[in-house]
Amino acid sequence: MITRRNPLGMLSPADRGRLLEFATEVSFPVGARIFEEGSRADRFWIIHTGSVTLDVHVPGRRAVAVDTIGHGELLGWSWLIPPHTWQLGAEAHSPVRALEFDAPAVRTLCAEDPVLGQALTRCVAEVVGRRLQSTRTRLLHLYGPHGSGPMR
Repeated sequence: MITRRNPLGMLSPADRGRLLEFATEVSFPVGARIFEEGSRADRFWIIHTGSVTLDVHVPGRRAVAVDTIGHGELLGWSWLIPPHTWQLGAEAHSPVRALEFDAPAVRTLCAEDPVLGQALTRCVAEVVGRRLQSTRTRLLHLYGPHGSGPMR
């Protein structure tokens, strides 16, 4: 199911249907590492149930949680942007059921249909913007001087 929270919901029903041709149902148990920062990004997911914690490596420390995503949200955007390596890590915070998409196949589809490619890129860009803001806010909260959070 693609919901309002997921920007892929902004695609036409026909385009969503074409993307679903490259999807399979998957599940992850609590604590499963879905992907590691710096590894090859060759898939992405739409979360059906459960939640996933996104984290970033901080040298000399454990990975820091920067966001949690759940139902209807897109997990993974690095698959679309060269060099196709994960910019964050992801771990199942609770049992997760999701649709997993074959990223190379979706990239080929986007190359063959530039209108769909542009629409999908725009959708993913919205996710990137939200995740960057969330990461910035979380890291400022954890490591910045008092009062250095988001400006109002």
